[in-house]
Amino acid sequence: MLARAPSAAAPKAVLFDLDGTLIDSAPDLASAANGLRADHGLPPLPYELLRPMVGTGARGMVGVAFGVAPGDFRFEALKDAFLAHYAQRLLDQTRVFDAIAPVLSALDRAGTPWGIVTNKATRFAQPVIAGLGLHERAAVFIAGDTTPHAKPHPAPLLEAARRLGLLASDCVYIGDDERDIQAGRNAGMATLAAAWGYLGRGEPIDAWGADRVLQLPGELLNWLELA
Repeated sequence: MLARAPSAAAPKAVLFDLDGTLIDSAPDLASAANGLRADHGLPPLPYELLRPMVGTGARGMVGVAFGVAPGDFRFEALKDAFLAHYAQRLLDQTRVFDAIAPVLSALDRAGTPWGIVTNKATRFAQPVIAGLGLHERAAVFIAGDTTPHAKPHPAPLLEAARRLGLLASDCVYIGDDERDIQAGRNAGMATLAAAWGYLGRGEPIDAWGADRVLQLPGELLNWLELA
């Protein structure tokens, strides 16, 4: 059982990253990357190669699909073309993780507000969470362009706490990327790392400095003492 430290107060709200934490959007993002590769006469890349980079957004997907990074003269055009491909398939295969659905239901039953804080731009995140039935349930929604700064800056998380009428220290943030944990710590929140997510190719998850690493979504309920 993953319990909090005896001295730690129970959070008053739970904040989630979106891609790789609440939802599995990797199939549609990988499809967008391979669609763009097809436009350039290139063969598709294996899904297993693309999936880990989903958490780094268009930058990571263009990077793995074409070997270019910001600053390369080709990057901006490829990024825009990738996003155009993605916009056409936002909800083709994207789903709420099966094991997340009962966790959200348990939070709803307990009266614990939960929200979404993502680096995904509003124009993509809004229709996705609406299409998956999350928008009306989430107590707060902060996209990558809601504040002047994106994660790992704490501004998006601090804004989420402000909109909830809570101190940042009253919230816990859960994410599947090291930037999520950095943002949560910078905001003064408890942080939980989601091992079921995309994780990227940087430091291993145990080195991120999260308060806990959750192997499965249901472990959140144990940590909150709701199970």
